[in-house]
Formats: sequence, structure tokens, C-alpha cells
Amino acid sequence: MARFPKNDIISLIGEMPRYDLGESVGPDLRLSDVLDRSAQPSFGEMALGYGTAQGDPRLRTLIADAHGVSTDDVVVTMGGMHALFLVAFVLCERGDEAVTVSPMFPLARNTLDAVGATIRTVSLSFDRGYQLDATDIGRHLSERTRLVSLASPQNPSGVASSPKIIRDIVALMEERCPEAYLLLDETYREAAYGDDAVAPSAVGLSHRVVSCASLSKCHGAPGLRLGWAITRDAALKEQLVVGKFNTVISCSPVDEALALHVLERRDHIIGERRRRLAEGLALTADWVREHDAFVEWVRPDAGALCCVRLKPSLFDNGAVDRFYAGLAREGVRVANGIWFGDEARVFRLGFGLLSKADLEAALTHLSAAVHRISHAAV
Repeated sequence: MARFPKNDIISLIGEMPRYDLGESVGPDLRLSDVLDRSAQPSFGEMALGYGTAQGDPRLRTLIADAHGVSTDDVVVTMGGMHALFLVAFVLCERGDEAVTVSPMFPLARNTLDAVGATIRTVSLSFDRGYQLDATDIGRHLSERTRLVSLASPQNPSGVASSPKIIRDIVALMEERCPEAYLLLDETYREAAYGDDAVAPSAVGLSHRVVSCASLSKCHGAPGLRLGWAITRDAALKEQLVVGKFNTVISCSPVDEALALHVLERRDHIIGERRRRLAEGLALTADWVREHDAFVEWVRPDAGALCCVRLKPSLFDNGAVDRFYAGLAREGVRVANGIWFGDEARVFRLGFGLLSKADLEAALTHLSAAVHRISHAAV
């Protein structure tokens, strides 16, 4: 009966606390941000019929242009999770092997479990900065491997893998499991800080690399439930389209039309958010520096998220439990590391959702929870 394991990360879409530091998104877009008055009549005349199985070609063209691929390489999906599920469902049968990492976004791992794949896990550690080593992936590859599922930047850490590491993984796969594909979740790729350069998509490295992402994290439109899978492998692309047709038939044409307006304003929308992320990252870095007697962190490469750890030398498991209880009293939520397969003393801190004033207030309340357990530890 428990086909999908329960995980308290589901609380993130429940009742919001006063100060939400658990989310890894920026503020939600409003319709008024993407629709001007001239667009309203066209929406009023829109037919509420089916879309196409592969997705609106104008939308696919905008997505393709941002990734350096052709329009026909893009399959529009109902959010990034739909893309992750379709790739796993198409490529993995029961008993096939899939290689992934921990900690990771739990829903991405759950898709592999749901299709019956045997999961080989590479453990990433806080102490090593969650750095991915291609040789560690290589040790888990075999002739039974059908899929390697990774994210760059990672969730929960925001740590990205360099193009060299991805190329090295692809080379190892070509040698040891040439029929396998590398699925790279690039959801946070464009969420750079300020004027930082945006890493190129890895989808161009090989026909065996599949990229997926959505409008949820970088663009502020999770409610559209609009994502994509990109592959330059024609046979896999065809299977993804057929798989989409057999699960949801098509995306909503309303969602696709709104997504088109979002992507047409992409530079403005993402540019504003990058400035906000840079400000949030700076406030978070200052907070960690001011509390470095009690906490440590791994600085992220991109995204509205990072991992912070209560120092093991100071706080036992009981203190960690009291920390979370204290956060609840302070009206603050963070994302418990356990949700992602990490330790409870590690938590994901999101710094993109709240306004500057609210983020400063939230960090003050976070300080109170840390100081409360630090006094008890003395």
C-alpha cells in the first residue's frame, strides 16, 4: 500500500508559519506580473481543449533556445516531477539499477523506488562540501545500470557539479553502461546570484544526457505546474511523448499559454530574482559568520537554498530535538535534513522567499533558537 513513502517534506505545501525558511523558492509571480491588458482578450477567447502531447511549439522553442538545442528536443511536462517520473518510468524496469546520491530531493528518489529500480546510492557529506566525485559514481555503475539521476545544483545544498565532473561521469557511463542515460535535474541552474555567470546546461554534452527543470524555482511560477524534459536522443524523446500521453494526455493549454508569457519576460523576471537572491545570500552569510561558534554551512553555488549544520562538537541529538521545538515556538520553519537523507542537525535554509525585512526577522528568531540550546550546552 505504501508505494510512495511518507516524508514530512509534504508540510512545505501545508500551513505556512510566520517565517518560512524551509522553502527553496522565491516569491510567487502574480498574473499581473506577466499579463498586460493587451493579453486579456486573447485569454478570453482561448478554447479549453487539449494541448499537444509534446507541448506547444512556441513554448518548446523558448525552452530550447535557453538550452542550445532544437525545438524538437523538448517535451513539455506537468512540472519537473512529471519529467523525473517519465524518465524513470521509461528507462527502468523492475530489477534494473539506478545510481543516485544522498542527500537528495526525496521525491526524485521516490520515483526510482516506484518503478522498481534497484538504487545504488553515493553518499555525499557536509564535511566534503557535498562535492560529487565521478569516481564514486563509477564504482556503482554496472551492465545493469539504466539511469544515473543527479541534480546540479543539488537540493538541499545548492552545490553544483562542474562540466568536467559531468563529462567524466558520461565517459565512465559510456565505458561501463553504454545503454544508460544521465538524468540531470537543472531546476536551480539559472538561479544565480546577482551578476554571477549562469552555468551552461549539460544537455549538450552527450545524447545520453537528459535535462529537466520547471518554472517553479527560478521563475516563481510553481502553480503553473509546467516543466520539461530535454533529450537529443530521438528514440527516448518519442517514448517520453508517448509516456506523457498515456499518463496525462497533454498539459493544460492555459498553463502553456501563461508559461509562454513568463518565458517571454524571462530576462526581467529572473534578473530581478537574481538580485534578490544575492541580497538573501549575503544576509545568510553574515548570519552564519555571526554564529560560527555554534553553526557551520556549505556555501551554495546557485539557488535560494543552502545547508547549515549545528556543530556536532557542541550539540547532541537531544539538543537538536530541542532546537526544532524552539523553532516552532519562534514561528520559524526550516527543512530538516532527515527529509533529504541527511542528519537532523543539518537543515536546509531557504533565503529567497521572504522579503529583506522578514528574512532579517526570521534570522533573528533563528538566532534565539540557537542561543537557547547553546546556553543549555554550556
